[in-house]
Amino acid sequence: MSKKKEEKNNFSDMTAQELGAKGRDLRHEMFNLRLQQASAQLEKPARIRDLRKNIARVETQLSVLRNKVTNDAATKAPAAKPAKAKKTAAAKA
Repeated sequence: MSKKKEEKNNFSDMTAQELGAKGRDLRHEMFNLRLQQASAQLEKPARIRDLRKNIARVETQLSVLRNKVTNDAATKAPAAKPAKAKKTAAAKA
């Protein structure tokens, strides 16, 4: 299996904390590559594109985990009954 496919599959197995740490590491690496690019020392410009895609994968997986937690909490919480509208003095007249 290629390295790219392993990374794609890896993100779905990670917890939210691991994904946060991975995203931070990827952003740090992106920062360093941009510094190298600005000083014309970057050897593999395609690595920037790969990092951008991996950061997006991490953020997408984090979003999926957040939505899953939100949806689980919404299904466990009992549905609130709608409040009855109170009649005011102006409405009675």
